[in-house]
Amino acid sequence: MYGNVLPPQSLKPKQEFQACRGKMEGITTFKSDYRPYEIVKQPRHVPEEYKPKLGQIDLGTTYKRDFNSYKVQPVAIARPLERQQVKKGKLDTVPTYKDDYRAWDIQKSELYKPKENYHPPTVKFGNSTTFQDDYMPQEVKPRPSFKPSFALQPSTIPFNGDTSHRLDYVPHQLEFTCARPKEVYKPTSQPFEALTTHRNDFQGLVGETAKICKPAYNRVTQNVPFSGSTEFQESFQPWEMPPPPVRKAAEYVPPAGTMQFSSTSHLDYVPHQASRVAAIRPISHRRNSNVPFQGKSTTKEDFPVWESCRQGIIKRQQQIPNPSGKFDGLSTFRSHYVPHDLIPTKSCKPLTISLRSSVPFDDATMYSTEYTPKKQDVCPASYPAPPGYIFESTNSQGHKFFRKITPAVEAF
Repeated sequence: MYGNVLPPQSLKPKQEFQACRGKMEGITTFKSDYRPYEIVKQPRHVPEEYKPKLGQIDLGTTYKRDFNSYKVQPVAIARPLERQQVKKGKLDTVPTYKDDYRAWDIQKSELYKPKENYHPPTVKFGNSTTFQDDYMPQEVKPRPSFKPSFALQPSTIPFNGDTSHRLDYVPHQLEFTCARPKEVYKPTSQPFEALTTHRNDFQGLVGETAKICKPAYNRVTQNVPFSGSTEFQESFQPWEMPPPPVRKAAEYVPPAGTMQFSSTSHLDYVPHQASRVAAIRPISHRRNSNVPFQGKSTTKEDFPVWESCRQGIIKRQQQIPNPSGKFDGLSTFRSHYVPHDLIPTKSCKPLTISLRSSVPFDDATMYSTEYTPKKQDVCPASYPAPPGYIFESTNSQGHKFFRKITPAVEAF
């Protein structure tokens, strides 16, 4: 208890809406600062008209002119021989861990945890709460129920089943509808013209198959067999590889003296005598009484269970009587239908007969008329001594260089 000291007042402002009394101006900084500018459409670049170049395209390449194909055989892989080093001595299976590890005789360290000297109190906790001191039990009376009863009150007035449709409807007698006779198909007397525009304009011409104008392929080969030696095989010859040196591990030497297991926490720790803090727990006000439990509530007293029976289905009385005679399953379609014999239509598809003509077929094309055969030049590198060239020198990689002979021009 702190005496007659009042709690501090809250400085939080009240949540009251303060409406603005002035008139709002609908002008913003964007409206005041924005100035519209006249937008000028940028001129569009018109591309120049494409003009094809005159003349013919020479589709020949240096690869097609200088390349000579050879029969190539698969090159044997030059790998060094695998040399397995087999030792004749006995293998020592003791690892370095077993050889260097030494078991130490370690004693178990004592536990430095303080002993628990807590003793629970034997005196009963007799303090009461403010709720127990200020609470006064009062008798609770059940409130009267205002819920209406579910009793069904049937009406004594008979049901009136007249509707506006029944009162205003006047029955009329249906008129008899006559069946319209079906028109008989009458085929035309004129013959069918099976000649189409394609047959009228197209006259099949018989001709010979077009001849291939492709020049004959003359493969330039040499009679000398291809040598399987390459520059890689000549420059890199296999040689013997010495075995890698084996590095010996240093011998393990155990440290001298005994091992100290004391740490800084073990040396500097000072034990203190401390008592365990008692837990402050409230007294449980559970009362053990032999009085039986009264399972009554306001809901059970105000809403008792009523005996109710399920209401039957209210069916409407049938006013139109069911027919008593036998059903005559004859419809208007069956009574007025007259069957007719079907006449199959003739097929107007033309016959698949090829039209032949005695005029020879014109197989002339632009490729066959405008094609000019060209002479295939032989690459001078395919000869051991190319004609028209003079040997000059050979570089360090083995490449030979030739010089073309220029003919001498006599002066007149």
